[in-house]
Amino acid sequence: MFKRFPLLALTCLVGSLMLGGCGQQEDPVTMKFKNDIENFCNSISELDTSMNNIDPNSDNAPTQLLQYLDEVDMRFQSFAELDFPEQFDYLEPLADDASKYMTEAVTYYHNSYSNDSYNEYTAEYAQENYARAIKRIKIIISFLHGETPTDEGVVISYENTAE
Repeated sequence: MFKRFPLLALTCLVGSLMLGGCGQQEDPVTMKFKNDIENFCNSISELDTSMNNIDPNSDNAPTQLLQYLDEVDMRFQSFAELDFPEQFDYLEPLADDASKYMTEAVTYYHNSYSNDSYNEYTAEYAQENYARAIKRIKIIISFLHGETPTDEGVVISYENTAE
């Protein structure tokens, strides 16, 4: 009934590692963006730790989990609203998708615990959407690292800028 959420913290930890500067001068917009990403990752990591510390045998475990997931959803929505610097504009649709999938996941987690019962099938659908949201965050972080994601199902197309 109760699943751990380790992917989120690990993803954000790796993402925040890329934010350490190499001593080079950066423009203020990029620096603000990196700070925003780091703040997002730190807040998600804290929420992830809190979710994983819930006692699954507690009577109020579902309520606690849903409250944390509501907060995760709000953080994802804020992440999607970030103003990506021009060099990363192509990642904004992924941030929007991640937020939409997280909202869908949280909605279905709420549904899976409604009416004082647990619906396994609804929770599975919620988990699928949760995984989709996390996958998009991983892809964004990969690109921010300057890496090309190698996840199965990721299709990358390159624009031909030569005229």
